[in-house]
Amino acid sequence: MTQSAAAQKPPATPRRLDPEDAQHALAEVQERLRRQQLVADLVHRQEEGDSKASLVEDLVHRQHEAELKTLLDGLHPADIAFILESLPKDERQAIWALVSPEHDADVLLEVEDWVRESLIEAMDRQDLVAATGSMDADELADLAPDLPPDVVAEVQKGLTEEERAQLLEAMGYPEDSVGAIMDFEMVRVREDVTLEVVLRYLRRLHELPDHTDQIFVVDRQDKLQGILPLSRLLVSEPETEVRAVMNSDFLTLNPLDSDADAAGAFERYDLVSAPVMDDQGRLIGRVTIADVVDVMREDSQEQALSRAGLQEEDIFAPVATALRNRAPWLLFNLCTAATASFVASQFEGTVSQIVILAFLMSIVAGIGGNSGNQTMTLIIRALAMGRITGRNLWQLVKRELFVTLLVGLCGSVVAALFAWAISHSVSIALVMMAAMICNMLVGASVGVLVPMVRARFGKDPAMGSSVLLTFATDSLGFFIFLGLATIFLL
Repeated sequence: MTQSAAAQKPPATPRRLDPEDAQHALAEVQERLRRQQLVADLVHRQEEGDSKASLVEDLVHRQHEAELKTLLDGLHPADIAFILESLPKDERQAIWALVSPEHDADVLLEVEDWVRESLIEAMDRQDLVAATGSMDADELADLAPDLPPDVVAEVQKGLTEEERAQLLEAMGYPEDSVGAIMDFEMVRVREDVTLEVVLRYLRRLHELPDHTDQIFVVDRQDKLQGILPLSRLLVSEPETEVRAVMNSDFLTLNPLDSDADAAGAFERYDLVSAPVMDDQGRLIGRVTIADVVDVMREDSQEQALSRAGLQEEDIFAPVATALRNRAPWLLFNLCTAATASFVASQFEGTVSQIVILAFLMSIVAGIGGNSGNQTMTLIIRALAMGRITGRNLWQLVKRELFVTLLVGLCGSVVAALFAWAISHSVSIALVMMAAMICNMLVGASVGVLVPMVRARFGKDPAMGSSVLLTFATDSLGFFIFLGLATIFLL
């Protein structure tokens, strides 16, 4: 490029990463929607048949739509997805109608499942075919469960034989498997060619697939022989053959492997991409760090919701939908709370004679629950990472109980001093100390057992764990504290 041509080229305008950009855009969208609604309300207060007022409303509405469309056109599809997820359904549909068709496919891939369903419902068949027609086979496989069957069939007609086979293959794998998230776009070369040939081949490509950090070396049957890192390709002599510089020791994934296991491997080995091989050793795809980050985020969200007994839902979902999601575990929690109250009621005589116990027993239950929650969080995390086995389980249980005992001894001294300060009774302080240690051990035991038992039976170890932990520490906490008080104080 000549100096004059370089001078005529407009200067680059780098976009600084700011997590608050999407929030600012959301606030601006909400403000424009609010103003638009305000104008509509003012016009409706005018007398019916006032054509001038209706004209003003139409002009203002068009102006607001133009401003919103300009704002949306300047946003990244991920930011548009964030805005759509943060709006009630009616406003979401209004904003979705203003998104440029060229962004439809990217936004549909970015939004959460519960939002995607409502967006697809608002699109006609022609728009859906146009949006999905440009997707890769793996991307289309992600959306296929939410798309009408006739749209999927129409899009398949525009695919090549290879793409159609890839789509059917991707749709055939379980949802939480490597096969469901793998990418079919990758660069393959033979081992008997020189690096100069590889470089010439790469230059002929329009662009490299995203997150390409290595080239896969295969034979004529597509069996994986090794990997060629791009860094090694660039620094090696062009006359060198691929087989001389490729890595023969590399990590591979099977399409039926768990996506969580794949995410753990990426984290452990600092991978950017990894090949996926079938049982015959043929290279059929790859998994990239972008896919793994999505898996980690989804698993984290599911785990957080599961601990409270919730499933993923639209935050603006109808009340009936929210009730179906939340009511079962809340009703179960009500039963557990009633059980704890029943336990406490059996010691009515003890509490009536030593009223101060009514104020102290909530501390015993609360500390036991917090202690158990710490243990449970560690266990669920270790299970997710695959670090718990039959050989180390008992050792882990003993360690958690021992740590809890030491923490309980330290904390119970403070609790005992507090009990003595408000009751002026050494006996109550000692009972408080013993009950607190015992209930913390109960919490630790439940924190280990609940996730382990659920995992043993193939259930989500986090589902409802907090509710079950609260039930145990409240009921047994009251029983232990008031039972010891009955024995030693009366």
